[in-house]
Formats: sequence, C-alpha cells, structure tokens
Amino acid sequence: MALGWLSEARREFHASVLDGLLTRSEAGVPSNADSSSKPSVTIANSVLDQLGPAATAKKLPGQTAGAGFETHCAAFVRECFQQVGHLRPGEFSVRKGGGIAGFDQYAHLDDLEAIARVNREIATAIGSDYLIKPDIVVSRLPLSDDAINVSERIVDAASAQHTSLRSSNQNLPILHASISCKWTVRSDRAQNARSEGLNLVRNRKGKLPHIAVVTGEPLPNRIASLALGTGDIDCVYHFALYELRNALIEQGREDACELLDMMTEGKRLRDISDLPLDLVV
Repeated sequence: MALGWLSEARREFHASVLDGLLTRSEAGVPSNADSSSKPSVTIANSVLDQLGPAATAKKLPGQTAGAGFETHCAAFVRECFQQVGHLRPGEFSVRKGGGIAGFDQYAHLDDLEAIARVNREIATAIGSDYLIKPDIVVSRLPLSDDAINVSERIVDAASAQHTSLRSSNQNLPILHASISCKWTVRSDRAQNARSEGLNLVRNRKGKLPHIAVVTGEPLPNRIASLALGTGDIDCVYHFALYELRNALIEQGREDACELLDMMTEGKRLRDISDLPLDLVV
C-alpha cells in the first residue's frame, strides 16, 4: 500500500535531518546522544539505525545544531501547512524566530517595553520575561471584508468592529502557534520552553496560540521533564517517536517504555507527524 502524503513528508524530514545534523561520531555516538550516558547512546543508536544510514562526523556545536533543527522543523511545518490548507483556510505564514510583539495578541508589549526603558522602577518591577522570541512562529493574516463576504454578506460596518480577524479593524498578523525546538533536552535548559509558554499565556490579549515543543532527545526521563506537568505547553512532539518506542522495546527497557507510553496515552507526547494536524485544530 502506498504511503500517505504525511508519512512521505515524515520520511523526507528524517532524510533532511540525516543530512548533516543527525550523525554518528567515530566513537559511535549519535549527535543527539549524551556521550556520558550509556543508555542515551544505546537508545539513540537504535533510533538512528531505524531512520537510515548516517554520516560519520563530529558533533555540531550546540547552537549550530539547535539552529539546524529549527530550520528542518520549520520547513516540515511549512510544507505540511500548505498541504492541509483545505482543513484550515486562511493565509498562514511559517518562519523561524522573531519577537511576539509583532503579533496582534502581543502588540501591547512594545508599549510596555518602551515605558520600561525610560522608567527603571517599572523595569525592575515587571522584569523582561515577557520578551519572548519563539524558535518557530506560525501566523495568520487578518482577512479583508471582501474575503469574509465571498459567499454571502457576513460582515458590515454595523457589527464585528473589534475582532482581530478583520483587516478593517487591525492589520497585524495573528499568532497561531509558537513552537520551541530542543534538539536535546538537558536539565538546565528544559524549563526555558515551559517558562516561555507560561508567559505566552499570561501576556496575551486575545486568542491563545498553540504552544508546542519539538525535540530529538532519546531519553524518556528527560523528555518527561518537559512533557509532564501543567498546561504551560500544549504538547511535546518527538522527531521519531515510533522509532524511539521500538528501540526501548528491543532493548528491554520496560520502565522507560512505560514512561513513554504514559506520556503518549496522557496526551503529553506525540510524534512530529501529529503536529501539522494538531495545528489545524
């Protein structure tokens, strides 16, 4: 049976990751593994073997690897969004990085920052945690009245005078999703995505965007440091969840597999192929 389009896109995504990002060192350590952790190396090697042949190369510096992972994830989400446009009509944009103050729900943060720059007491009181720059942003442009009324006259000047969807009311893009990319998860960095998510919740004026994290981390207990807990994050997405679970089963890691299943069954962890359709909702 021929693969569905999304399965093909997932396979192409993995091929792009294998082209320089996911490699194996001469010592046999995958580039997403923690060389000081034997389980991390063993699990990552099994996942890598399932995805395809990998080049032998030195591990990229952390920032370089992180930026590369963001690029691959953004390309995957962008391609998928174009393909499923019939499920979520509208003009959407997917791009890497950028501050959130350029979007409708967070435009007031520019004014807040301007006030803080000239008033030290206010700057001390409010801090700077609200100055969020997501790794990937998905946005939607507001619609003209002609576009809204394409089938019949739905809006006019007498009502719907404040909705952000009408370009006659405001012309800023609407933040649809904020996606944080973590090629690996270390304890000292795990909470960054959670704090960003919490600030997106607290500082918005209007619709809450999707808040997601994509990771290539091979250790379930480290993934759990992001996936488990309260709703600061909608869901964590693994770049190769099916292969990771296969690796845990093959290696007899029952506790780790149980933890992974708990996260997936609890709707806290999904495969990256789930992300495009989740963003449509």
